[in-house]
Amino acid sequence: MFELYLDSANIEEIKVLAGMMPLAGVTTNPSIMAAGGVGLTQLLPELAEAIGPTSRFHVQVIGDTVEDIVAEAKRLHDLPFDIVVKIPAHGAGLAAIKQIKRHDIPVLATAIYNVQQGWLAALNGADYLAPYLNRIDNQGFDGIGVVADLQSLIDRYQMPTKLLVASFKNVQQVLQVLKLGVASVTLPLDIARQMLTNPATDAAVSQFQQDWLAVFAERLSFDS
Repeated sequence: MFELYLDSANIEEIKVLAGMMPLAGVTTNPSIMAAGGVGLTQLLPELAEAIGPTSRFHVQVIGDTVEDIVAEAKRLHDLPFDIVVKIPAHGAGLAAIKQIKRHDIPVLATAIYNVQQGWLAALNGADYLAPYLNRIDNQGFDGIGVVADLQSLIDRYQMPTKLLVASFKNVQQVLQVLKLGVASVTLPLDIARQMLTNPATDAAVSQFQQDWLAVFAERLSFDS
């Protein structure tokens, strides 16, 4: 089952988009949370109400040692929501993932910039992998290629890990990774809005209305 997420902590915009998109939930990170100025105690209840009781939230740890990450992950897991703990795929993070999975806590390995990071996280038991597609491109490497290689490895070895691709600059990138068969993506708000609109569709709807009004005035279809 494909999962669509929004990468944001903007409650009002998420509420609007949740009415139009089949959202599985929301992903956040420390920078997103800081920019919104909203903590989890306010954010999670409001998002659950907006998206629905089955919504899933990917929440990133702040700690940067193995011990701190593991302790924080346990506290996040104890919250009364469906939370996947986001852990950076660096040395301490990979070590923490191994320990955390012994407690059957859902984990997303985040800030993945190359295939080997993602593959090691998958072998350590990460449930989701978040390659940063556009940021990889910005470093001069092939973001789509990294996503494709990770998806190929997951398929070849029949790993239970899912890709949750992040960091998009345009809709075309989203469509490219969907063609690779990824299990999930998380969209920034501007890309989500772009996926919902098309000027040609708006123009067609306007023409439909003009043609209808010219003949049937204010009557609706069932009264014509």
